[in-house]
Amino acid sequence: MSDEICKSNQVLISHADEINQKYRFWRLHVFIGIYVGYTAFYITRKSFTYMTPVLIQDLGLDKTDIGLISTLFYFTYGASKFFSGIVSDHSNPRYFMAAGLFLTGVLNILFGLSTSFWAFVSLWTMNAFFQGWGWPPCSKILTNWFSRTERGFWWGLWNTAHNVGGAIAPVALSFFVVSMGWRYGMYAAGGFALIVAFLLLIQLRDIPETMGLPSVGHWRNDKREIAHEQEGQGLARRDIFFRYVLSNRYLWLLAFCYILVYVVRIAVSDWGNLYLTETYDYSLTMANSALSVLEIGGFIGCLVAGWGSDWWFGGNRTPMNTIFSLGVLLGVLGLWLVPVSTYYIQVLLFFFIGFFVYGPQMLIGMAAVEYSHKSAAGAASGFVSLFAYFGAALAGLPLAHIMESFGWNGFFITLSACALLMLIILLPFLRAEESCD
Repeated sequence: MSDEICKSNQVLISHADEINQKYRFWRLHVFIGIYVGYTAFYITRKSFTYMTPVLIQDLGLDKTDIGLISTLFYFTYGASKFFSGIVSDHSNPRYFMAAGLFLTGVLNILFGLSTSFWAFVSLWTMNAFFQGWGWPPCSKILTNWFSRTERGFWWGLWNTAHNVGGAIAPVALSFFVVSMGWRYGMYAAGGFALIVAFLLLIQLRDIPETMGLPSVGHWRNDKREIAHEQEGQGLARRDIFFRYVLSNRYLWLLAFCYILVYVVRIAVSDWGNLYLTETYDYSLTMANSALSVLEIGGFIGCLVAGWGSDWWFGGNRTPMNTIFSLGVLLGVLGLWLVPVSTYYIQVLLFFFIGFFVYGPQMLIGMAAVEYSHKSAAGAASGFVSLFAYFGAALAGLPLAHIMESFGWNGFFITLSACALLMLIILLPFLRAEESCD
C-alpha cells in the first residue's frame, strides 16, 4: 500500500513539475513576444512624428496640417482600441496581434510612397485603426499569465516597450532621413514591422487554460488573483460588458484621468522636437535625441512605478499614480520656467518628464483591468484607452490652434493645467480604492 502511495505521489510531483516547466517556458516566450511586438507597433505609430520637421520644411506643411493628421490618428486609434479590445477578449492574441502589426507595417511603407497631403491623412488614419490591435492582446496576456501580486512589475517591464521603441526610433529613423530622405525612414519602420509580425506567430500563445494549464491564480496560489478569477462567474458576455465595463464607476474615474495623462504625454513627445528646433534652433538630430532621453526616463519610470505599486502599496496602483502625477506637474513647469536654457538642462528635464508621465500611463491601464472582470481585460483596457486617445487627439489639432494663437506659453499653460487636474481627480480615488479593498 505504501508503495502505491509513493508511486502516486511521484506521479503528482512529476505532473506538477511538468506544469511548472511549461508555465515558465511559455510565460517567458509570450512576454518576449508582446514586448518585441509592441516595440514594433510603437515605432510604426511614431514614425510620422519623427518626420514632422522635415515634412514641414520639404513639403510646406504647417502646424495645423500636422495637428489635423495627429488628431484624426488619435481619435481613430482610441476608438479602435476600444472595439478591438472587445473582439480580442474572444480571440487568440497570437493571430490578432500579428495581423495588426503586419497591416500597420504595410501602411507605413505606403505612406513613404505617397506625395499628397490627403493621401497622408487617409493612410495615417488607416494606420491608426490597425495600431489599435496591439494593446488589447498584450493586456489579455499580461492579465492571464501573471498574477496580481507580481503583475505590477511585469506590466511595468512590458510597458517599457514604448520607451525602447521611442528611444531607438528617433535616432535610427533620423539616420535614414538625413542620409536618404524621409521616405526611407517610413520604409525602414514598415519593413521592421513586417518581420516582427511573423515572429509573433512563433512566440505567442493564448491564455494558460486553453493550453491545459491551471489559471495563474491557482498556479501561484495568489488569493487576490483567485478572487478576481471567481468574480462574476457564470455571467453572459453581454452582462459582463455592461456590469464590469460600461457601468463600472472606477473605470470612468480612471478614464477621465487618462485623458489628462495623454494630453501631457503626447504633447511632449509629438511637439517636443519642434519646440527645440523652433525655440533654440537645434538640429533635428539633437531635438530627436532629447525625445530619446524622454523615453529612457519613461523606461526607468515604468519599472519604478510597477515595482513600487506591488511592493510598497500591496498591488494598489493609485498611491504611486498620485506621486508620479505630482512629478509630471513639476517637470512641465521646469521645462517651461527654468531660466537655464542649455541643451543638457533641457535634456535632463525631458528625462524627468518621461520618468513621471509613463508611470500613470502604465498604472491606469493596469488598474482598469484589475477593477474589471477577468474575461473583460481587453474591453476594460480598450475603454479607458478610448478616453486616453481622446486626450491624445486634443494634443493634436486643438493644441496646434492654441500654439498658433498663444505660442509656446499657451502650450505649457495647457499642459500644466492638465497635470494639476490629474492630481485633483486622483485624490478622491485614493479613498475610493481604500473602501474597495
